[in-house]
Amino acid sequence: MSAAAPAERPARGLRARLTALAALWRRWRLWAVLGLVVAGLLGVLVWLARNHEIDEVQRALDRESNGALLTLRQGLARRQQDLHGLASTQTQVDAWAPAALALLDRHRDWLRLEWRDASLRLLAAADSPYYPPFVTDDAGPQSQQAQRIRETCASAQRFDGAAYSDSHFVQRPGGVGEEVMQLCLPIGTAARRSGFLLATYSLGGMLDAMLAPAYTQRQSVAFTELDGTRLAIQGTTRRPGRLFTSQQVLDLPGTTLVLRLEGGRQAPDTLPNVMTALVTGLSIALVTVLILLARDFRRRQQAEAELGEALAFRKAMENSLVTGLRARDLQGRITYVNPAFCDMVGFAPHELIGQALPAPYWPPEHAQEYGERQAVRLSGMAPPREGLESLFMRKDGTRIPVLIIEAPLIGAAGKQTGWMGAVLDLTAQRRAEEHSRASQDRLAASARLATVGEMASLMSHELNQPLAAISSYANGSLNLLDGERAPSATMADVRVALARIAEQAGRAGKVINSVHDLVRRRASQRQAVAPAALLEAVLPLIHLQARKLDVRVQLDCPATLPVVWCEPTVIEQVLLNLARNAMQAMADSAAPRLLRLTVQPALAPAGARGVLRFAVADTGAGISEEVARQLFTPFFTTKAEGMGLGLSLCRTGIEQHGGTLEHAPALPRGTVFSFTLTVADAVAHAPPAAPDERPAPRAPAAASGAAR
Repeated sequence: MSAAAPAERPARGLRARLTALAALWRRWRLWAVLGLVVAGLLGVLVWLARNHEIDEVQRALDRESNGALLTLRQGLARRQQDLHGLASTQTQVDAWAPAALALLDRHRDWLRLEWRDASLRLLAAADSPYYPPFVTDDAGPQSQQAQRIRETCASAQRFDGAAYSDSHFVQRPGGVGEEVMQLCLPIGTAARRSGFLLATYSLGGMLDAMLAPAYTQRQSVAFTELDGTRLAIQGTTRRPGRLFTSQQVLDLPGTTLVLRLEGGRQAPDTLPNVMTALVTGLSIALVTVLILLARDFRRRQQAEAELGEALAFRKAMENSLVTGLRARDLQGRITYVNPAFCDMVGFAPHELIGQALPAPYWPPEHAQEYGERQAVRLSGMAPPREGLESLFMRKDGTRIPVLIIEAPLIGAAGKQTGWMGAVLDLTAQRRAEEHSRASQDRLAASARLATVGEMASLMSHELNQPLAAISSYANGSLNLLDGERAPSATMADVRVALARIAEQAGRAGKVINSVHDLVRRRASQRQAVAPAALLEAVLPLIHLQARKLDVRVQLDCPATLPVVWCEPTVIEQVLLNLARNAMQAMADSAAPRLLRLTVQPALAPAGARGVLRFAVADTGAGISEEVARQLFTPFFTTKAEGMGLGLSLCRTGIEQHGGTLEHAPALPRGTVFSFTLTVADAVAHAPPAAPDERPAPRAPAAASGAAR
């Protein structure tokens, strides 16, 4: 036992160390895994960022190659247009050469221009002054150059337009040369082909003239064949880092070229990506640490969440109320308002909280009264929870009626810290009460109108019989007078008086029937009447009252005015009513009393028949705004003996004729009432009787007075 003990001690120590390491691993394994994850994310982030920058560089080069291809196509199109212009304007060989040299001077990528006839025989040629002449093998019709020209022009005839030849190498003096291609442009139509124009392009010149130097500063631009064989190149490729290449196919009629851009770009630097990855990794690590720390504060967070939910619930409940809530301290300063209260008075919370008396929403005219009432409330003498109606002023100055209910605000210590008030907006309630009251007034007015209608029906029934008897007696008297052989002057006066009795009795019957039809809304008998006839019918009664009130009557009715389509009895009653009201309005006026009756054309809507405007103006004191608001209301009157139906019935009669009855101040003083009537259609209605054929002027019965 004693010999084995020293041998077991190292084993126990090793087990202890292994156990400690295992415990340490269990404690820190989460951090180790976190470190591995962060390191892996850093590597992936660096790789993705580098690839993204490489893709951005390649896309930029692709955009440049697309732009270069578009520039080449536009340049070739412009040169074809210039050839078309040369073919259409130059028909003589002597004039063709200067024009061709001018084009060669403009386009430095052209080596030679040729004019050939329909059999491809050379008529004229011009070489570019910027290039040395090149050696051609056009020694005979079987040469390669001649064969190439025939094939290109055959393609041009087949396309009925310009065609290009394949690129080929031409020799220059001194053993040098370059790649060229030829453009053949037919002259004339297929049926009348007069020749061809041939332009020899230098591929290197095309790159230099059309693309340099915008596209050759940072990369090389080259034409290649489809298999990659380089034909021409411009610019140099710098190689500071990685080489990027972009290719675009230039498809031309008759041939195809490849535009190749090669550019050396600085390779993306790894250090910024590593720094970005480190920051991202540290952010991930920080978020992870915060998650681990959140576990230690779970209980506290849970308590805070419950408290937050309780506060949010109370806040949501307060915000959902339509009742305004207002809290004040013992000095009367506002300490809390809910959104409903702010919406009610139009002030923001920061404009109300902490404000001393007087409150911003107190009307200035009630500030002293509200201050005294507030002092009573703060002293505790007013009973709590007792509603009090008041008037608040919104921020825009409008007044709103409110109901305030306040109660003591008790704090956590059991002491009163202020007052909590509930404020109800009574605007909708007041509006509903006003609407109900207005509805009741309208019902009462309708009932009174119904009563008037029944009264009018009764009057029409009861008065027609005695009026008929009066008319019968008057006519009988006239018949008796007709039997006299030698009537005296007295008998003539009696005859006139009896005629007036009969006429006015008949008119009284018409007036009663007209009022009856107006109340019952029955169709009236309308006819074409001259405006002067309507005024002449009421002038006798108007002059009679004007003499009593010392009023001068002025009439303005041109004889050339057209006739109007109306019921004469109704319009005459309206004119008489308005004239009597105007004269009564001037009864107490010290100014000159003038009654103006005018008729003049009025502006009618487009496409409608013409209208005439009748106006009755006085020089009285005018109509106040308060009276004007109720002027046409039935049974509203400012006269002690009036019924308040005159203007209402007048407006009803005019509206039944399709017009409107209006009033406005007259200048320099007084009031003018006006209405419109439609001009009668000359085709559909017969013209009025001649003046000598019309009956004597009629005098309508007196109409009831109207409120002014």
